[in-house]
Amino acid sequence: MTLKSGVAHWGSLAKFFHWTVVLLLLVQGTLGLIMVNLPKKPNVIPLFTFHKSLGLTILLFAILRLLWRAFDRRPQEPASMPRSQVVGARIGHALLYTLLFAVPLSGWLFDSASSLRPLFWWNVVQIPSLTGGKDDAIKAFAENAHEWLFWSLFLVAAGHAAAALVHHFFNRDDVLRRMLPGRRTSVDRIG
Repeated sequence: MTLKSGVAHWGSLAKFFHWTVVLLLLVQGTLGLIMVNLPKKPNVIPLFTFHKSLGLTILLFAILRLLWRAFDRRPQEPASMPRSQVVGARIGHALLYTLLFAVPLSGWLFDSASSLRPLFWWNVVQIPSLTGGKDDAIKAFAENAHEWLFWSLFLVAAGHAAAALVHHFFNRDDVLRRMLPGRRTSVDRIG
């Protein structure tokens, strides 16, 4: 297992970022869907605080992942992969990265415009307000955007996972296998 990606596989750091973000998104999405149906009482404040901290953590991982991609090569696509699928995969990845930034940023904007209480990341680091105080127009916009962006991320991520499964079970190539933790592709085993 190598830290950096190779011609036929993703490196261990890219895999770590990928699967950590997947896990955090599953927890965050589930929590968010539960939270919106809870009564607005003081005993639910810790859930909202956790949700906000987790969202900022996802944003941090997205930044780190993108920075790492600037220094880490991307594995080559299988030779059997049609050009249209390569282009589709690149567009899908660009959408995923965009949404990984947009969803938490819209949540941060919503929290800033709500101005209910200072925002702390894991009750340690105070996060500055993006609006400088309460703003009902920005709050309404950001709340709506946060919900739409979440569902967009859900759909794009589901499409991404479905495409990986199609590659694995129907195309029988190494597209999925090269991202699985601790796995080596057939090219790695041969070489």
